[in-house]
Amino acid sequence: MNKISVGVGPHPKPWPTDIKYDTELLANGDTFNVIDKYRYWKIDAIKADLDKSRVPLHIAVENWQHDFNIGTIVRSANAFNIEAVHIIGKKHWNRRGAMVTDRYMNIINHQTVDEFAELMKNDKRQIIAVDILPGAVNISETELPEKSVLVFGGEGPGLSEEMQKSAEKIVMIEQFGSTRSVNVGVAAGIAMYAWMQQNVLKK
Repeated sequence: MNKISVGVGPHPKPWPTDIKYDTELLANGDTFNVIDKYRYWKIDAIKADLDKSRVPLHIAVENWQHDFNIGTIVRSANAFNIEAVHIIGKKHWNRRGAMVTDRYMNIINHQTVDEFAELMKNDKRQIIAVDILPGAVNISETELPEKSVLVFGGEGPGLSEEMQKSAEKIVMIEQFGSTRSVNVGVAAGIAMYAWMQQNVLKK
């Protein structure tokens, strides 16, 4: 008999009959990385339920070099139940770090920065770039509006000049060690949490 080290085994009978449940998972066990509430649920059912309570924050990532960190950023966006993730540039991105969480997210692709910026303008959403650049202000001292989109560049090249010009403000995460910057996937998680502190956790 095979042992399941992650998740739960087959559901004891009688099985629940609600259409949100996946009969294959009920029969074979659920090893997906989900909270207990969503055990044995279909992916579409989980996404639909998350859509009911998403926070209004959006996240955007420039994908010019097929950055492996995008998966990590998407996984963090799922953890905070972000409303949407925008991928700017190459449509295909490295999903390995997402650990399947991209299936539960609203992901929007844009071919160009202009296309992305125009959509944000029409949505009346403030573009806030996150990078260590001249003129950037400390994120801890900056108001992060409820209706905003936090934008991240690729690991190494950072934000494109075009994106920097499209941003209404540029913020940086304060650092105290010897390294020039933190990994962009880590930075995204910190920035999302900073937004959560201002707009969700203190309410």
